[in-house]
Amino acid sequence: MLTNPSQIIIRNSDEFAGKNVLIINYESDDLANQCLEVAKQVTALALDFNHHLTLSPHQKSHLRCYFGHQLPDEAANDKFDCVIVYFPKAKPLAEYLFTLAANHLVDEGEILIVGENKGGIKSVAKLLPQFFTPAIKIDNARHCLLYRAFLTQTPPILDINNWVSQYPLSTPQGDIVICNLVGVFSEKKLDQGTELLLSNLAGLSGRTLDFGCGAGVITVALLKQYPQLDIECVDINAMALASCQLTLAANNMQAKVYPSDGFNQVEGAFDSIISNPPFHDGLDSTFAIANDFVKQSAQRLHKNGVWQIVANRHLPYADNIANTFGNVNISAENNKYKVYLQTN
Repeated sequence: MLTNPSQIIIRNSDEFAGKNVLIINYESDDLANQCLEVAKQVTALALDFNHHLTLSPHQKSHLRCYFGHQLPDEAANDKFDCVIVYFPKAKPLAEYLFTLAANHLVDEGEILIVGENKGGIKSVAKLLPQFFTPAIKIDNARHCLLYRAFLTQTPPILDINNWVSQYPLSTPQGDIVICNLVGVFSEKKLDQGTELLLSNLAGLSGRTLDFGCGAGVITVALLKQYPQLDIECVDINAMALASCQLTLAANNMQAKVYPSDGFNQVEGAFDSIISNPPFHDGLDSTFAIANDFVKQSAQRLHKNGVWQIVANRHLPYADNIANTFGNVNISAENNKYKVYLQTN
């Protein structure tokens, strides 16, 4: 089943018939595979690891699937007749994606930009860089818009360092440096939940997992307090993972950083699992993911291992924690957050 933005792309498949196509920031469907019915060849770059896992089983000689904030070295110099960009939820990421697209377009190559009406797509005319022609709306269907433009000038070479916001951050463990790429949430100050967690850390040692690492705030703070920790950082978002790697380098620290859909790509057991989990919106589907996170965590802890998370106090974690660990231990709380500390 195609998402609404993908359906509007298929409606306009004559735009890329017979062409070599790159699709950037695609959604959780097999649109790229279906494009092969008219396209000469398709390359797909996912910024969401779950979306990559959805498409990658369809990979074949004329369909290449990648995950990351840019194409890997093997495809870094590839050029395409047409690039399709799914407009991102975070507007600051849009110009980055447009510049990435331009770097992979042939001269006078075509860019197609698709997005939902409620997702900010109407601002594309203001956000599209000047090395493209003005964006022209070519379709409006299924609550989505599709725009077309053409590359008219040589774009600047994409240097990831030009898209990073670097700033100092005070934590209970001391001052650290954060590197935040466009599209990764950041307030340029320590959020209250993470501060409560870091102010009430259990004693940690050994192999540690930072689940949903984001830009690496928790990992770097942990390494500042416990430099001997063997930390693994996982996230589903390519920009977050790249930010975490840059943050580690800026603080002269090391950790293993890699994508994982839940615990599916994580191997073995841990002495500790620490997280400010990315489950905040209160939807039933999100609660299901959060509950699975609790159960999976317990299965991935060594005996006497430490599981410590911070969560909005209104989220119903307690019952599932009790069912999973046998008890509920709240080690710290304020009027907005609770820190749960469990041992296996």
